[in-house]
Formats: sequence, structure tokens, C-alpha cells
Amino acid sequence: MVPNERLEQILQRFQYLEAAMADGKGDIAKLAKEYSALKPVVEQIEGWRRLQSDIAEAEEMLSDPDMKALAEEELPALRRQLPEAEHALQLALLPRDEADTRAAILEIRPGTGGDEAALFAGDLLRMYMRYAEERRWQVEIIEQQDTELGGVKEVVARINGDNVFARLKYESGVHRVQRVPATESGGRIHTSAATVAVLPEAEEVDVQIDPNDIRIDTMRSSGAGGQHVNTTDSAVRITHIPSGIVVTSSEKSQHRNREIAMQVLRTRLYDAERQRAHSERSASRAAQVGSGDRSERIRTYNFPQGRMTDHRIGLTLYKLDQVLQGDIDEIIDALIADGQAKLLAEMGA
Repeated sequence: MVPNERLEQILQRFQYLEAAMADGKGDIAKLAKEYSALKPVVEQIEGWRRLQSDIAEAEEMLSDPDMKALAEEELPALRRQLPEAEHALQLALLPRDEADTRAAILEIRPGTGGDEAALFAGDLLRMYMRYAEERRWQVEIIEQQDTELGGVKEVVARINGDNVFARLKYESGVHRVQRVPATESGGRIHTSAATVAVLPEAEEVDVQIDPNDIRIDTMRSSGAGGQHVNTTDSAVRITHIPSGIVVTSSEKSQHRNREIAMQVLRTRLYDAERQRAHSERSASRAAQVGSGDRSERIRTYNFPQGRMTDHRIGLTLYKLDQVLQGDIDEIIDALIADGQAKLLAEMGA
């Protein structure tokens, strides 16, 4: 179990933050953020300690003839709760990804499969839009290019809400679909794919961009038509020369487009740095949910069998219709639990 000194340090830090906020000392926003992060941990510590205290009291009651029967009745139930409380405390103490509470940039692009891959990319976009709606997250489409058949050539969206990145970060990778395309007259099953990238949104303090390292071009939007296409030269394309990253935003306001494009550029540069650091750490770690490589095939959506399979954890669900309607909590919860189990194993817990 966790050393008592560590638990005491956490409790003392929490008390300090509480007092500092009450006195109005220091950076209140920064203190409040740390306080909010520590609060669930403190609740688990206090709950675990209460349970231990209740068990100790009940054990003392065994020596009292008047209380022995009551203690014998209560003790088994209290002892059964202890392993669960210890496990919950261990999970609460796992190292946190500081990006978990951030908004996310979602990028979806068709892979192999031509028009069918673009249609599937559109299906994935709708799946995430419905999931976001269910969780009351806000979705802002930054860039979307559609095909003439109603598929998606590329989409970039910002999703904001509670723990967006924590919930969606496992979605990055290659999503594969097996179905009979609407364009296929012979009824043969085709396999197509689309790539999904979920990036934690960067803040200005995370990435400093030298103005000399970027080239900004204005242009007219291109695409198959629809609400995301403008008739003015308001679209903005920013090229980050050192990395070769190109970002486009096609809202109606050129000024807003510059803001959005710079935000997405910062996010991609921040993510590239996170990926580099992750790769260095992972080189010495065997246990991961996937490899973090976005070229990895992570999931298959099989229409003839109504089946969705996540290959990283061997999870298969026979409710493909519901999944594509945004019912993906079961998948995400299983991926999070698997990630937590591997972290606990690494830490020897």
C-alpha cells in the first residue's frame, strides 16, 4: 500500500492550498486548479482512513460482551470494503497526464479506400459529434472539406468541455471499416480506413512561435460546396517552415481565421513535443494502450456482422449501430481501465 508519509504530504498540501485560497494569496487561478486536482485524491484518502478506523473500532468491540454480537455482524462487511477502497486510492494516486483536462483538436482524414473511405470519415465525424452532444461538450468545426458524394476529405474540429482529452485521447489511430459500399453494385464487402488524431489543445505559454518561422497566405476556400465554403479570400493558411506543418482555417472572418490557425499550429507543435517525450519514455516501458502511433490500426467496424472490435484490448461489441450513434462510453471506459491497470503494474501496485 502507499506509504503513510506520502499521504500526509498530500493532505498537508491540500490544507495549504485551502488556506492560501481563503486568504487570497498568490495566483488564485493556479491554486484553484491544483486544489481541484487534489480534491478527489484527498476524498479517497479520507474514505480509506475512515474505513480503517471503523474496522479498528469494531475489532475493539469484540472484547466487549455487550457489543460483541454487533461487531461480529459489522466486521465482515467492513473488511470486504477494504480491498476496493485500497484499489480506488491507488487509482487516485496514479500520475496524471496534465493534458487530460484540456480541450482537444480532433482531426479525421480518409485513408485507403477512395470515396468509401471519405464516407466512413464522415460517419466517424458524426459519431464523435453525437458523443460530444451527449456529454454536453461544445464542438467548433475549424476546417471541413467534403466530397461530392457527401464524404469528408478532411475535417479539423475543436472540442471543449469537461475532461475532453482524457476521454478522447485513445481514439487516435487508424479506424477500419468493412462493408458493402453504396457505390458497389456487385454487393462485395470492401475494407476502407480513416485516420483519427486527437491532440490536446495548446496554450500560448506551452509553445512560443517565432514570427520569422511562419508564412501566412490568404486564399479562397475550396471544396465541394456547402456552409464551410466562402466566396471571399478570407481563408488563411499558415505554414510553419521549420516543421513543414501547414494549417488552414476557412471561417468568414480573416482575423478569426488567423487566430484559429495559430491555435491549431500551436496544438500540433505541442503534440509533436508530447509525442517525442512519450516515445522516449515508452522505449523503456512494455505496457501501453497501443503504441501511441497514429498509423496503428486500432479498431474495426464490421457492418455485415454488426460488430465493433478494438484490437488494443480485444474488446468486441455487437452493437455497431449504437456505437456509430455515439454510444462509445463502454469502449472508452475499457481503454481507460486497461491503461490504469498497466500503470499500476508498472508501479508494482
